[in-house]
Amino acid sequence: MAFKIAVFGVRDNEVPYFHDLNKYNYDLTLVPENLSLANVDKVDGHDAVLARANCALHADMLQKLSAHGIKYVFTRTVGHSHIDLHFAKEYGLTVAYVPSYSPYAVAELAFTLALMQQRQTTLAVANAAKGQFQVLPQMFATELHNLTVGIIGTGRIGQAEAELWRGVGATVLGYDVYQNDKAKELLTYVSEDELLVKSDIVSLHVPHFPGKNDSYFNAAYVAKMKDGAVLVNTARAEITNQDAILAAVEAGKLRGFATDVIADERHYFGKDFHGESTGNATVDKMMALYPQVIVTPHMGSYTEGALMDMIAISFENFNDVLTTGTSRNLVEV
Repeated sequence: MAFKIAVFGVRDNEVPYFHDLNKYNYDLTLVPENLSLANVDKVDGHDAVLARANCALHADMLQKLSAHGIKYVFTRTVGHSHIDLHFAKEYGLTVAYVPSYSPYAVAELAFTLALMQQRQTTLAVANAAKGQFQVLPQMFATELHNLTVGIIGTGRIGQAEAELWRGVGATVLGYDVYQNDKAKELLTYVSEDELLVKSDIVSLHVPHFPGKNDSYFNAAYVAKMKDGAVLVNTARAEITNQDAILAAVEAGKLRGFATDVIADERHYFGKDFHGESTGNATVDKMMALYPQVIVTPHMGSYTEGALMDMIAISFENFNDVLTTGTSRNLVEV
């Protein structure tokens, strides 16, 4: 009997990739919506769930999945903070993740967002759409080869972004608790404080560890940043104090802020509010501060290369546990 996997959050254009990469002939149920308490019954008759980051796998959800007979709760993402590991263990659920995918996907988006804010192209295009074709003082920019870019978190994604900045002649600084030799070929390691003081652009590539680094990039960190700098976050919103960052933009401390992530984003991303309030004051302020603040809907990994990696590695994770009882990509629960 084929192993049955309920896959949630599958976009229409992703469907062919799931089928083409299904070399183990799993019985797949591809569900467009993210997993929620409203559609959890779709897991009936399945052995496993394959989720994405905006599927909240907390206590109530995990209890229901266990009650439906699910034994494996895998995520096709690098981050797994959306899974409550304590309750996964309590309900006897095996958890696995994708440790990495194409680093260029997120790195290229971070690079793009930084360029948009540095050259104020978002402001210029937004004004042009309204028929305003003036060159404003705030559009005055430093050329790329004269920029200093600070990358906090110098893993594979941080290194890929550093490579892009090196390609345009920028000076690249890096900070990471764990320094590595490959990154040293692309950037200069400095202290976190020195990076914040010197960088025209700061790009965050730090994983979120719930209960350990929540909101660590706070008002004190923003205050240390160079006046007129740009902050880019394509990591996790939970590592930042969003309100402190927005206050710095409003005060003119920051030239701009660009983010591919917002806190509790499953409540907002994937939905169309038709220009109305989201019901969240912080998110509404982000919209109000456009184009000084630009938000993309967690699309960093939305490239063909990254998608294929996420699917292929997830399928290998299932094959590993089914044939050997374990996988190197299991999450300790």
